[in-house]
Amino acid sequence: MSEPPAFEMLTLSRRGRRLDITLNRPEAMNAFGKVMHAELVDALRFAAGDDGSDVIVLTGAGKAFSAGGDLARIEEFQADPSEFDREAEDAKRIVFTLLDIEKPVIARLNGAAVGLGATLALLCDVIFAADHAKIGDPHVTVGLVAGDGGAVIWPQLIGFARAKEYLMTGRLLTAAEAAEIGLINHAVPAAELDARVDAFCDELLGGSTQAIRWTKTVVNLELKRIAHALMDPGIAYESLSVRSEDHARAVRAMRQEIARKKGG
Repeated sequence: MSEPPAFEMLTLSRRGRRLDITLNRPEAMNAFGKVMHAELVDALRFAAGDDGSDVIVLTGAGKAFSAGGDLARIEEFQADPSEFDREAEDAKRIVFTLLDIEKPVIARLNGAAVGLGATLALLCDVIFAADHAKIGDPHVTVGLVAGDGGAVIWPQLIGFARAKEYLMTGRLLTAAEAAEIGLINHAVPAAELDARVDAFCDELLGGSTQAIRWTKTVVNLELKRIAHALMDPGIAYESLSVRSEDHARAVRAMRQEIARKKGG
């Protein structure tokens, strides 16, 4: 049994037959930059083939699960859109690897899951969220298409009408609201989050490993078909929006707002 690899911005640890993957950039609310994006691909591939685990938990360090895309990285895409096109291939790998993993993947939302962070959480098999957490995909609020997986998974969980409402407005939902409409499984008091996740993982680990894996595999067949149909056009449309004036204007406004707040 090989030891979990070391990463710069991710932490992998085992608890018995459970493997925890922690997004570990708490000072930036676990926002995705170039390094963490690439590392997550490798971490998920390791998890898929890890002979030392049967359940995977995906979570974040600090106050957030993940704030989504890092503003500095977004500005790099704006300056050189080909950078986005190259990184988009990793986005597809993340989506398909999550859907291909036979082991149950549990999302532990210790805080906000936004944009790509929300997509990651929603592609997991079962989602537990602390009641203070918020979740949403605000790509449109920065002039971008929700092409990196949001348009794939939201309609499958809450239907087309609701998915379009939230994806076209970028509105964030509270954990309770998300649970009520079936976007996530459970919204629980923050003090109970670890116990609820632990108990569910123990239940899975006490079950029939192969039957659980193959049941997930069958359920995911349709999700994988949909993902293969939508990811390429979704990324293509997002790539167009990266090059748009709407996006440039939104990024300038974000940077100005940050400067204003720093100026006091």
